Amino acid sequence: MIRVGMLSYWHVHAEDYTRQVLNHPQTEIAAIWDELPERGREKAAKYGVPFIESLDELLGRADIDAVVVDAPTNRHREIMVQAARAGKHIFTEKVVAPTLREAHEIVSAVREAGVKLTVSLPRLYDGYTQAIRRVLAEGTLGRLTLARVRLSHNGATANWLPPHFYSKEQCGGGALIDLGCHPMYLVRLFLGLPDRVSASYGYVTGKEVEDNAAAVLGYDNGALGIVEAGFVNSHSPFSIEIHGTEGTLLYGFPEEQIRVRSHARGSEWETVPPGEPLPPAFHQWVDHIRNGTEATENIEIAVDLTRLMEASNLSAASGRTVRLSELAV
Repeated sequence: MIRVGMLSYWHVHAEDYTRQVLNHPQTEIAAIWDELPERGREKAAKYGVPFIESLDELLGRADIDAVVVDAPTNRHREIMVQAARAGKHIFTEKVVAPTLREAHEIVSAVREAGVKLTVSLPRLYDGYTQAIRRVLAEGTLGRLTLARVRLSHNGATANWLPPHFYSKEQCGGGALIDLGCHPMYLVRLFLGLPDRVSASYGYVTGKEVEDNAAAVLGYDNGALGIVEAGFVNSHSPFSIEIHGTEGTLLYGFPEEQIRVRSHARGSEWETVPPGEPLPPAFHQWVDHIRNGTEATENIEIAVDLTRLMEASNLSAASGRTVRLSELAV
């Protein structure tokens, strides 16, 4: 049995990961720490486990094998490096860190300690992603020229996001670094890592952070990636479109179906069945711990996600295109 310490309930998905720990046959909650002690005590009472006010004390306990980190994004580097050095395996919410330098420090600490890190990138493992990867691997669309992924909701206009999700200090940004993570890592998956990023942010509700965002990823081969996210949209479906020299793939317009039209498949639109989803990231993390394996692709894409988010923030703030080679490592 893997005994897990829950580190903070700051993130809106912390309860989801708690349920995953409780429902997995190989994991159990051993203790809870929170940067807000009152919140931590409340959660500890709810789940019938000890609340440990000192992070040092929790990480020093020999009866805790691993931690789930849902602390504020600006504290990820501090907490995860400390956890790795204490020999604890780490599962964390995206983004792994707000800057590339911090992400590299986390990964270095994990590798030096020999612990297992996995980042929650859920749409990477969904069935539609597996089917799209198969279509792209077959070369059905020819040479890829554009990928666009959009994800938005009305969290800011309907006021259901927690207030701290609008803290630039804690979050490192707004709609793009939170919700836009999913479109960003999917475009990265489909097209690879770009050479440059140009981003523009909107402030519809006047929050400290952007609630409406778009980033264009530029590739030296001429391809473009478009990432869109927002907290100010009702009924905006999650959507993917991928274009190439030989065809086009669409998903979510608005039906959750993959549609492909390609010279290689004939002249009509064809519905492609979804693929078999891969195990959720949390389950993969448990398997890596038990089997001594590495979440190689997951970590690579997570680091690239931070790289692209940092470049987007810099681009939006400076009003210019940012080459990824400019970022401090």
